[in-house]
Amino acid sequence: MFGLEMWQVVAAIAVTVFAGFVKGAIGFAMPMIMLSSFGSFLPPTTALAALILPTLLTNILQAFRQGRAEAWRSTMAFRWHIAMVLVFIAISAAFVRDIPQGLMYALLGIPIVAFALWQLSGRPINLPVRHRRRAQIATGVIGGLYGGISGIWGPPLIVLLLATGTEKRDQIRVQGVVFLVGAVMLTVAHLFSGVLNPQTIPLSAMLCIPGLIGLYLGFALQDRMDVGQFRRWTLALLVLTGLNLIRRAFEIGF
Repeated sequence: MFGLEMWQVVAAIAVTVFAGFVKGAIGFAMPMIMLSSFGSFLPPTTALAALILPTLLTNILQAFRQGRAEAWRSTMAFRWHIAMVLVFIAISAAFVRDIPQGLMYALLGIPIVAFALWQLSGRPINLPVRHRRRAQIATGVIGGLYGGISGIWGPPLIVLLLATGTEKRDQIRVQGVVFLVGAVMLTVAHLFSGVLNPQTIPLSAMLCIPGLIGLYLGFALQDRMDVGQFRRWTLALLVLTGLNLIRRAFEIGF
């Protein structure tokens, strides 16, 4: 099935349900969980292709959960970040087979872990209003560069949202909007790069179903969490995400 062993398909489904649940609860980490797990039992380009359509579909639902007007407001508020993500996903996707992914994972994972641990220590980093446009541009460039190569462009945005003290519902929606725009660009970019092709598209499409199941289970948990719980879980997941990126860096090699 899909050119894979049956156990690989079952494992991919289980991972996708869990990744969808985490995304529904916290608003991010679906592609990170899928890519890091898939990399253990799928070829690298197949692992990347498999996460693309579930990520696209779940981001549509997350972005528009409070309606089109709110989604548009979030788009305008973070337009500089979105623009940079789009441009640099398109640029970096063309080099997905050439850039050393181990080095990229390490350069992203280390500062993410440092930021999240600092925040969890009770010493939050607050970004002044006057610097927010520059911060959007910088985090958008970083996210886009990593996104085209690995399918992961969320951590720099999460850092930006936490540093600016964004409210829970707004944070979830902004993440959905930015991730959706990036997911569209990633899908288009990898149709051209050949990562998404007649062999990998059916697998990615099939994984949309377990992704949706997990997402709605996660939404139910998200609605029950208060702001403090949401922030702590977000930071904890950010630490785990960064550590996993570092692990992948050493696993792949520099």
